[in-house]
Amino acid sequence: MLGMISYQPFWNTIKERGISTYALISKYNISSATIDRLRKNQGISTMKINDLCRILDCRVEDILQYVDEFPEGTL
Repeated sequence: MLGMISYQPFWNTIKERGISTYALISKYNISSATIDRLRKNQGISTMKINDLCRILDCRVEDILQYVDEFPEGTL
């Protein structure tokens, strides 16, 4: 089975909290490159995940999830 990390929970979390990507960049010093990596489901460091959890007052599961590309029985 192949799988990937999805940052869809991050987008849901910032929407629920009413925090824009602009605020993350300007107020909390999250780089625009990190936001871009999140948009593209590319890897970010555990330090950045920790920063986002602290800023958003959330759990890791509210930032990312593991998604099977081919759920069991579909190959």
